[in-house]
Amino acid sequence: MRLSLHPSLRMGDYPFTHRIRTRFAETDAMGVIHHSAFVPYLEEARAALLEWLGHPYEHVRNEDGVDFSVVELYVRYRLSVRFGDEVDVSVAVGRLSGATFEVAYLLTVDGESRATAVTVHGSVNAAGRATRLPPWFAQVAARAAGG
Repeated sequence: MRLSLHPSLRMGDYPFTHRIRTRFAETDAMGVIHHSAFVPYLEEARAALLEWLGHPYEHVRNEDGVDFSVVELYVRYRLSVRFGDEVDVSVAVGRLSGATFEVAYLLTVDGESRATAVTVHGSVNAAGRATRLPPWFAQVAARAAGG
């Protein structure tokens, strides 16, 4: 296990937040957002973070020739999320290595914590082989580091 981040429950520890409105199609038989819907929320927020940092994911893939594969995922569900809720997904980049990085997430509704998560990503080339992170990544990741 590569996870070393412990996501904070304080929104102020995250430099970037992306808002997502839940959809009815994401609900389960209990009328709440199904646990599997949280993973795309993390992905959407991570892509929005890259754009905010000036490196849209399309550019990373097409210009830099790398992808950031998810190699680990951890989610801790705290409270339910329901259809129509606006979920604020706060994001912070954690530890970097030559080819991997971690991302912490706090998902809130009206300021109340609903889940925390961590993803670990590996930088891979078009053939799916591990490669170093792009040279710019460490610099912009510092801007997106948690407090």
